[in-house]
Amino acid sequence: MIDIILDDAAWADVEEGTEALVDEWSVAVGDRVAAGQVLGTVELVKTSHELMAPADATVAAVKVAAQETFPRGAVLIVLED
Repeated sequence: MIDIILDDAAWADVEEGTEALVDEWSVAVGDRVAAGQVLGTVELVKTSHELMAPADATVAAVKVAAQETFPRGAVLIVLED
């Protein structure tokens, strides 16, 4: 299992308690993804960040739906081999 979160570097200099927004997902549960493939985009303090698959895998779960917000450290997608 691979938990996909927004990288800590994106949260640097962000005020505590701030939440990010899932703009959109490019994948759905059951999709096979390749390493480096864009999974979706999120926005944090008016900056967009692409989330990439770190390895070839299958999307096992989408934990935060598109247009929902999430706090630092939240698992957004779970991938499995």
